Amino acid sequence: MPISINLLAEAQAAEELRRRDPVKRAIFIGISLVAVFFVWYAAVVGYALVAKESNTGEQEIIDARTNAYNQVMLAQKTLDSIKLKVAALKKLQAQRFLQANLLNALQQTTVDGVQLTGLSLAQDYSLQAGTEAQNNNGVTTPGRPPTAIERITLRMDARDYSATPGDQINNFMTAIARQPYFQQTLAKTNAVQLTSAPSAPQDDNGKTYVTFSLQCQFPDRIR
Repeated sequence: MPISINLLAEAQAAEELRRRDPVKRAIFIGISLVAVFFVWYAAVVGYALVAKESNTGEQEIIDARTNAYNQVMLAQKTLDSIKLKVAALKKLQAQRFLQANLLNALQQTTVDGVQLTGLSLAQDYSLQAGTEAQNNNGVTTPGRPPTAIERITLRMDARDYSATPGDQINNFMTAIARQPYFQQTLAKTNAVQLTSAPSAPQDDNGKTYVTFSLQCQFPDRIR
């Protein structure tokens, strides 16, 4: 029976032993793990870059819409302010004091022996600050425009040439208070007042008279 001799048996055994060396296997596994880690890291970095770019685009959209919203709110605030001013102007136009009506009423208020010698009208205004429009959760509350309290005072200087100078003063005051225009426009209390006592009798080319002054108060108005 022939005998087989493997002359490479020793070399093959050494190679097999080398292949089964645990250190080399650990190194191989370690290299594999490092390679997997770098692949994973590259994937994460790539995803992060894509997400960052996407987030940048979304942020730009948000910023653009925020700017547009702010511009709309600013325009709305300006529009509300203009509306308030226009409304105030319309109110002022509708309620403004017309001196022509006053003069016409005085022409219709006459008493024998009484002559007007002077007329003055004082219009004083006290300013009050307004408030800005408020926005709360998208609900706009209109502000209050600046206003002014109007105080109108009419002063009349006159002479009483009646037979007994001074007797017609009360009649003249009553005529003013009963005149329809003054009934509608003057204050409801103390509307017509004598500002001081009549003067001493004076002479005007043989005519005796006294001078006196009246004050008519109109009610305060908010403009």
